[in-house]
Amino acid sequence: MARLMTPEALLARLVAFDSSSQVSNLPIADFICDYLDAPDVRIFRNLSANGEKVNLVIARGPRDEGAGGLTLSGHLDTVPFAEPDWTSDPLALTRQDDRLIGRGACDMKGFLALAIHRFASLNRSALRHPLALLLTCDEELGTLGSRRFVETWSGDEPLPRAVVIGEPTSLSVIRLHKGHLKLRIIIQGRAGHSAYPASGVNAIELAGGVIDRLRQLSRSLAAEMSREGALFGPVPHATLNLATISGGVALNVIPERCVLELGIRTMPGMTSSDVTDRVRRAVAAAVGGCGAVELIGDSPPLRTSELAPIHVALARLMNQGDSRAVAFASDGGWLQTMGLDCVLWGPGSIEAAHRADEWLPVSEFERAAGLLERLVHQSCVAESSKP
Repeated sequence: MARLMTPEALLARLVAFDSSSQVSNLPIADFICDYLDAPDVRIFRNLSANGEKVNLVIARGPRDEGAGGLTLSGHLDTVPFAEPDWTSDPLALTRQDDRLIGRGACDMKGFLALAIHRFASLNRSALRHPLALLLTCDEELGTLGSRRFVETWSGDEPLPRAVVIGEPTSLSVIRLHKGHLKLRIIIQGRAGHSAYPASGVNAIELAGGVIDRLRQLSRSLAAEMSREGALFGPVPHATLNLATISGGVALNVIPERCVLELGIRTMPGMTSSDVTDRVRRAVAAAVGGCGAVELIGDSPPLRTSELAPIHVALARLMNQGDSRAVAFASDGGWLQTMGLDCVLWGPGSIEAAHRADEWLPVSEFERAAGLLERLVHQSCVAESSKP
């Protein structure tokens, strides 16, 4: 294992890697593996289909077959840094007053630095239960890396059931989030000369009927309240966003094809298959067999029991007496399908992410370091096998 760096120095190294989703994450993954490599550390690589990206599982301590210990999870990728109004180099961590600025500092290399530092700092002889790092790729592209992991992981290393995913939540403990289902609707008409309307079928005009049906579906979704809806604040229901529309080739040609793309923020308890079927029925009601629905992407919602030990332990550590939810999706939606109990918790605010001069509060970063140390001690070092 390499010489131990401070959390801030480690964060600076992580920010210096361009790990935006359009490039390979192998360089940053190799750095982490090299930094943590030691005789008692178990490292596993879960490659993407093309081999250009990787999910990592890095573990130490006894194998408890999921009965004890802790998994710290985060995504290695960031969004691009092409915004023109950066005031500093996005790939150079900059400290300004109480802010650490750089691409990924908030979402979510700050948490990764803390998790890696805590892993590297442990005395291996003190570990009674395993500590695992699960580091994923392509979360920003729609949780593709975690889905790949769920579908292909061999299980060579049993992951502790208690999972903390380091999304920037301002250190709130989150046990629920919405999903994000992405669909494409293809409407097929028939091309013809615009001077002879009867010679074709206008796909864009057909799309108007589909849009009306989607509006009706959106209103239906808004009227469906779940028992946990109140935790989502001002938007306590699923939402449908008709995001793009394209069709037609020239002003004198009857459009043969029109394509709509939409995203649906699903509530916990909803399944993507059921919601997709509802969209298919809406399309069929509008245009019959002239419309087809394709899946673009699927990030499932998260629902972790408020009685899950990791939720109870972390909420107690934060003196948080209530359940909380967020509207954005995370890797937790897929990871829960492996029987893992996932909560979101990390320094920084989601409002500071995905923008120029992305930043992380120094005070929150430092506070999170101490809290994480206590959680890891409770989960992996102390006598009790549960967090």
